[in-house]
Amino acid sequence: MKNAAASQYIHGSDPVEQARLSRLNDWLNRSCIAAMPLDASTMRILDVGSGLGQFTRAMASAISDEGTVLGIERDIRQLERAKELGTGDPMAVKVSYRQGDAGNLPLEAHEWGSFDLVHTRFVLEHVKRPEVIVRQMAAAVRPGGKVVLMDDDHANFRLSPEPPGFSIIWEAYMRSYERLGNDPFVGRRLVTLLKNEGLDSISTNLIFFGGSAEQEIFPVVASNLLGILIGSKDLMLAEGLIDERTFDASIAQIDEWSRLPDAVLWYGLNYAEGMRKNGGGK
Repeated sequence: MKNAAASQYIHGSDPVEQARLSRLNDWLNRSCIAAMPLDASTMRILDVGSGLGQFTRAMASAISDEGTVLGIERDIRQLERAKELGTGDPMAVKVSYRQGDAGNLPLEAHEWGSFDLVHTRFVLEHVKRPEVIVRQMAAAVRPGGKVVLMDDDHANFRLSPEPPGFSIIWEAYMRSYERLGNDPFVGRRLVTLLKNEGLDSISTNLIFFGGSAEQEIFPVVASNLLGILIGSKDLMLAEGLIDERTFDASIAQIDEWSRLPDAVLWYGLNYAEGMRKNGGGK
């Protein structure tokens, strides 16, 4: 079946990008796990867009010893690295991976409508039709089970004191999403996406991911910011969204900001969960 939701992932999956994602996961996962409806009664989880598998294994650690987590990931390089990272982790025995696309989940007939919880994070912002993915997720969860969406609304991103070039480069970065057919503001639409697929009992949250210069997390979020911008440079230049001189000057100003004693990054990851009450299907 042709994948109607497919689009281009803006960041890629080379070793530098994998390292950035790994550092990001180390810090963000704890807050995300705390926000989720996970307990010993959660037996089967589907992780859509499992990436490096760090969060997949983190969810496995929060559920019953008899529980299982199935990670679906499109990129074979991410899958291979996920398996490597799981080596020696006792939670890895509860985790399995399957290559496939979020817009056309590779599930067996008996697996549809069987999961206690279906989750995706940082996926919907990278596809043309996020509703296709949420529809598949709603069909995969059992009646009474939960669908959890976590994604970005890049308009929430703030630096203080704001570097002179930040607004220019950040606007270009957000527009680069749109040039790929992606949505940099999908986080504000999560409730609508759940509601449109018939999910009920919807709740929301905002998971803080930021920090100030004196916090241990700050070098991680500051380097992550620089990493996503530098990694998107070629696309921004090719699309004429910013010129190279302005880009380089803005990066230098953000790097200088990151060394200020009062530097702070404010950002929240949008979260929404809903419950499947009745029937449904693919």
